[in-house]
Amino acid sequence: MAEDLLMLNITNPTDTTFNCRNETVKRTFNAADKWKKRKAEKRKAFHGPQEAPPSKQKPHTPQKKPLQTPQQPAQKEKPSNPCPKSPPKKQGPETLEKTGSLTGKRGQKTAVTQRPPQRSQSDDRKGEDRPFVKTSSLFRNNPDIPEIHRPDVTQVKEKVFTGDSFAELELHPHLLSTLNNVLKVTSMTSVQKETIPVLLSGRDAVVRSQTGSGKTLAYGIPLVQSLQALQPKIKRGDGPLAVIVVPTRELAQQSFQIIQKLLKPFTWIVPGVLMGGEKRKSEKARLRKGINILISTPGRLVDHIKNTLSIAFSAVQWLVLDEADRILDLGFEKDVAVILNALNATAPPRQNVLLSATLTEVVSRLAGISLKEPVMIQVSENPREHPATAGVTPDPTEVTPTLTDRFTVPEKLQQHVVVVPSKLRLVCLASFILAKCKFESGHKLIVFLSSCESVEFLLTLFTSVLCGKTDSVATPKQRPPLVFLRLHGNMEQEERTEVFRDFSQIKTGILLCTDVAARGLDLPQVTWIIQYTPPASPTEYVHRVGRTARIGTRGSSLLFLTPSETAYLDVLASHNISISEMKMEDILGNLMLDERFKTEGSGTARVTQEVHERATILQTDFENVVHANEDSVQAAKKALQSFLRAYTTYPASVKHIFHIRHLHLGHAAKSFGLRDAPQGLTGPGVGGGARGNKEKGKEKRPPRKLNSKQRVASLMRSEYASGMEGDSASKKRREKKKKQRQQQQADEGDQGQV
Repeated sequence: MAEDLLMLNITNPTDTTFNCRNETVKRTFNAADKWKKRKAEKRKAFHGPQEAPPSKQKPHTPQKKPLQTPQQPAQKEKPSNPCPKSPPKKQGPETLEKTGSLTGKRGQKTAVTQRPPQRSQSDDRKGEDRPFVKTSSLFRNNPDIPEIHRPDVTQVKEKVFTGDSFAELELHPHLLSTLNNVLKVTSMTSVQKETIPVLLSGRDAVVRSQTGSGKTLAYGIPLVQSLQALQPKIKRGDGPLAVIVVPTRELAQQSFQIIQKLLKPFTWIVPGVLMGGEKRKSEKARLRKGINILISTPGRLVDHIKNTLSIAFSAVQWLVLDEADRILDLGFEKDVAVILNALNATAPPRQNVLLSATLTEVVSRLAGISLKEPVMIQVSENPREHPATAGVTPDPTEVTPTLTDRFTVPEKLQQHVVVVPSKLRLVCLASFILAKCKFESGHKLIVFLSSCESVEFLLTLFTSVLCGKTDSVATPKQRPPLVFLRLHGNMEQEERTEVFRDFSQIKTGILLCTDVAARGLDLPQVTWIIQYTPPASPTEYVHRVGRTARIGTRGSSLLFLTPSETAYLDVLASHNISISEMKMEDILGNLMLDERFKTEGSGTARVTQEVHERATILQTDFENVVHANEDSVQAAKKALQSFLRAYTTYPASVKHIFHIRHLHLGHAAKSFGLRDAPQGLTGPGVGGGARGNKEKGKEKRPPRKLNSKQRVASLMRSEYASGMEGDSASKKRREKKKKQRQQQQADEGDQGQV
């Protein structure tokens, strides 16, 4: 009994204490439930019903473990509304943009670590919403631009005009009237004063004079004068009495127009032109009717010599090879040999004339073979530059050392060079075009490129970006601010003729062309010659810049070079060509004039920083156009491929300057609007070769999509890598061979141990 009372005394207080503590815990949990419920309702109202509230730490009241009795075993306590400890769901950019913070534990605010993508400064332009595009920086990881020291060069000068009049020559009165009234010329140029009397005397001649000095009239006037004086009068049925061979179709058309004007009073003399791209059937019909002065390109003339029976050279008295060095440079040596053999076989002794602004060793050998005791004519203010005077007959083999050392450029031509890293070439060219043709008036530009694919690509790109958006809405009758035309050898002849005519007539515009327009063309009012790709030789440089500053007018030229190509200036200096430097930053500064490339913080940014930002915006526009569809990407790759091919064709004399190993393919790709260098561009062609033939029949796989991190990584690889690494297949082969060598060495070591 006493033991029972003792048990009651011990049990009752324990039960009472446990019940009290249990009630306290229940009240505490009820308060926590209410607090969590209120926070959940607030969160639900703010974020929406679908959002799960973030996990909270379970409130805990410190307590002692209750006494256990045999009658009441211990039980694990479970909260009435447990909260999961899963992390909170990520909120969308819209919610994060509104709040900027999340509520953490015990009501404190926790900073948001995930932010929406920032819009670059190029995204807002005049209120437009521009897509966010990650692009590598144009102004980082570029090679240093070396200082250009202008070499001390005494440039050879040539006096263009003289005070002598055509009336002093014994010319037909009608021919003098045509010169004064139709061609609007009264006084002779220096080369005309030297050449016309020699040719009127019946002598052969080799004429070297600067471009745009009037060489066509120098041989055209004595040619017409001699033919109109023949008795009896020339009839159409007599066939060709003069053959003029020129290298390009455009020069053939231009020469035909000049000869046609000279023949205006002499209607019985019929000129004609033969050139590629025209219908052979119509040309054969004209040959059957009769052509007295035949102007032709070498290839088409050889075609008619072999296939047209109605062509005959039995009466030819004149042979003129205009731009003779270019005819041979284009690979027409065999065609010239066929023409000379056809003339020598049937024609009587004739008068021969070779003309060019530059003469090479090959032309000297041709002069020694085809000309009889020629007179060397060169116009220069320095007497030492005269290899011979009129009437003196030197040895033709002496032409090379005297005529090919130094070149003459127009005296009023201002020559400039700009050194631009590869990544900035495209935006620098675009900035220069905008400055001259949009913000200045009266400029006509010719841009020389290395390939037909580059011409087509830049025409499409510049038309889309530079002409696509204007500051103000122009009426349909107004001419767009920029007019781009193209001219290259892959165009149809009708289109080439139309472009040549249109560019001659317009007052301002840009002609993108290859070297097909580098020789002899007289395009009026051309103010700037831009050599976007350097010429293969100083000879080509002289002919390119000769499209401006013609017949005593003023003109300018700009040569683009990369930092690794600056040694080319020494090559030009060795031929007495002096060039002044134009700074790249000054050209890019013209973007400040165009409000389309204005940035957000233009009011507070430094001028240099804003110029760099605007250049980046322009480059981004180019890249967006290129990567808009697969066709434009392939066009850019094709243009880049053709650029690389042309870069490998520089002659051995300048190979140490223009070597493909000096190119950074990742940076060169940027100049074609590509964000990184495509793979496999060092082969014979894009998708070409044996590998391309094998994959031609396979189904094309869609490009693999990259996430943001992979995209940034690829951009950085393009930015820093040299771009000359081999493709992944070659890397795998090298790694496989390396593993095989390691395995072989390990096997040999095991055998040695045994």
